[in-house]
Amino acid sequence: MDNERSPLAQPFPNMPTIGGVTLRTARAHYKDWDRADLTYAEFAEGTAVAGVFTQSACPSSEVEIGREQIKNGTARALIVNAGNSNAFTGYRGREAVDQIMTQVAEHLGCASEQVFVSSTGVIGVPLPKDKARDGVAKVLTAETCTWEEAADTIATTDTFAKGATASAIVGDKTVQISAIIKGSGMIAPDMATMLGYIFTDGAIDPAFLQELLCAANQQTFSCITVDSDTSTSDTVLAFATGKAGNAPLASFDDAGADAFAAALHDVCRQMAHLVVRDGEGAQKFIAITVSGAQCDESARKIGLSIANSPLVKTAIAGEDANWGRVVMAVGKAGEPADRDKLSIGFGGIWAARNGQPVPDYDEAPVARHLKGQDINIEVDIGIGSGRATVWTCDLTHGYITINADYRS
Repeated sequence: MDNERSPLAQPFPNMPTIGGVTLRTARAHYKDWDRADLTYAEFAEGTAVAGVFTQSACPSSEVEIGREQIKNGTARALIVNAGNSNAFTGYRGREAVDQIMTQVAEHLGCASEQVFVSSTGVIGVPLPKDKARDGVAKVLTAETCTWEEAADTIATTDTFAKGATASAIVGDKTVQISAIIKGSGMIAPDMATMLGYIFTDGAIDPAFLQELLCAANQQTFSCITVDSDTSTSDTVLAFATGKAGNAPLASFDDAGADAFAAALHDVCRQMAHLVVRDGEGAQKFIAITVSGAQCDESARKIGLSIANSPLVKTAIAGEDANWGRVVMAVGKAGEPADRDKLSIGFGGIWAARNGQPVPDYDEAPVARHLKGQDINIEVDIGIGSGRATVWTCDLTHGYITINADYRS
């Protein structure tokens, strides 16, 4: 990747292959770079699919089509291009997606509705249909690739490849989950603000897979933010091939359903954290835990108000324990709060309790905490039992540099 590696980067994990999934990459030349930019995943017949998509009112054609395809519940292929989001491109963008779906479907002998397409990159440039046609032709017959190569290929401003894995015992079978994701900027939680793909050999009913993915999304991808901006193209898809041979899961009444749900949530949490750790210009990973709110959703909204505050994020970048900025962000969240019950802490040390500065507060240990890479902010609203954790990163000059130069 061209960008300097994030200091918060994590090594790519050793991920198991997933029965019924074949990965390939190729170069379609969507952008002037010397790297693969097209990822293709082929699935065994009978593969179930679920998905969550951006809540942007200006989505790409890929998102609009994907929302309809999900209702059918089955998939045979996924194809992802990097370098061009194909968003805000009108009928020309739609035609390009239709062309890709038809080309892959003819190759596989399946319905075009079973071919899922995602695009990421610059907004407002139609995906060139000639490059798309040639790129798809190459990737359909390319050599198979590794998880890490597939993750590298879907990246744009990412500085490291991102993958996650987990497993669960379902009945007498071990079910594996492997996942890849891209995301670095334009990250805010009006769904799942990135491109993420989850692959499992478990046998899962499509409706139940959708239920599980939505629940995991609410507590992971919808609890992260880098810059408060929601992309036009954000997509998370889960594919279940059924090759593990377990008795199909259709509800929480089925043996092993809880274990699979926990594993899926774990993978989503891992991926959400990786996106924040690669936030554009990020130097610090910040976890904000809000307790004592009116309800869990209120706690989440308060947490995001703090996480999206440029004043809070720059204070953390400057290693400044300015808890007054956190007070400000709580107050502007539009959620129930009581100034005289509010408590704020950093790294497990309370700076303010019940609306007052802590007597004899010693800022030295807090200052030491803020010099680290992993920062914890604790906020107790003091009015209820609602609780949530959200994750963000600091705001540095690096974010400005990356985005000022993005199209050049």
